[in-house]
Amino acid sequence: MLEAPGIPFTILAFLLVLGPLVFVHEYGHYIVGRWCGVKADTFSIGFGRKILAWTDKRGTEWKIGWLPLGGYVQFAGDRDAVSQPDAEWEKLPEAERSHSFPAQPVWKRTLIVLAGPVTNFLFAILILAGFAWIGGTPTTPPVAGSVMEGSAAAAAGIRAGDRIVSIDGRAMDVFTDIPMAVAHRPGEAMDVRIERGGAEETLRLTPRLVKEQDRFGNSFERGVIGIAAGEVVFEKVSLVEAPLIGLKQTAQIVRQTGEVLGQLLTGNRSVKDLSGPLNIAKVSGEAASLGIASLIFLIALISINLGFINLLPLPMLDGGHLLFYGYEAIRRRPAPAKVQEWAFRFGFAAVVTLMLVVTFNDLGSFGLWDRIARLIG
Repeated sequence: MLEAPGIPFTILAFLLVLGPLVFVHEYGHYIVGRWCGVKADTFSIGFGRKILAWTDKRGTEWKIGWLPLGGYVQFAGDRDAVSQPDAEWEKLPEAERSHSFPAQPVWKRTLIVLAGPVTNFLFAILILAGFAWIGGTPTTPPVAGSVMEGSAAAAAGIRAGDRIVSIDGRAMDVFTDIPMAVAHRPGEAMDVRIERGGAEETLRLTPRLVKEQDRFGNSFERGVIGIAAGEVVFEKVSLVEAPLIGLKQTAQIVRQTGEVLGQLLTGNRSVKDLSGPLNIAKVSGEAASLGIASLIFLIALISINLGFINLLPLPMLDGGHLLFYGYEAIRRRPAPAKVQEWAFRFGFAAVVTLMLVVTFNDLGSFGLWDRIARLIG
């Protein structure tokens, strides 16, 4: 078992992960805003009192806040979460108002808001494409190299040499598609289409829940079926193919994240599985201790999740703004200010509640609640 990295190293790794992701997300908003002719008053990495700041020739203040858990771009006229023009905005000269956020048509505001999550996805695609181009792409056919005795696969009748064609209708192109398809579905019966001796047949299989530990001693659960792959071959990838591989891998992670969210909403997965900033910091330190490649891959993974979460139609997130812009585009007028105000209050409360839940989970994963229980007991 590897020794866990120290707190200073973990904090540094966390900043190296979170800083670029926040910058990339906010820069997406900023640059598309510039292209749309909207003036940005502030570009901030972090919240709270600024520890470093400067103003560029366009009048945008660039600053770094002391609390590095996010960031924001404040466009001219965008004074609150609802982004509704106020009396002060109405008093501005027409030339100044025309470069403000509220004065833009709904399609421009949509592009500006959408740009943040999209940039996160593009950033991840670029990283994964770089990995594919530099190191090649691991190619292992979805064939059972061996089948564990007493496993779910053995019980279903899968044999060594069988090719897994699909699982619940989803095509299995490479072996790594198989564990991804079953990891979050322990205990659920699945239709597995196999090819054996040139003929295909469908078997019924139920992944089994296993508890495992990584190299740092972190425990986690996942569904497994008990088959191992054959030999892995790394194939060279051209500059043209690499972005397509990065796009495919990003789409797979988005789909998997969507499945996990669906399981949480339907009660098939516990909220105890959610992690927050403290656990991300811990994982960042562990990834950094394994090498720069592991840390960069983690950045890509979190970037995808950041883009996905921000697109959820929840007020306070980019997806919430897009939801109201969709209403405005259809009805040809914005939703009533009061409706938006109450929606964003609800969204704020939901985000705060989620942060409390994931922080509670993070502290539990560090063993804090067990220690307190032992002290009380």
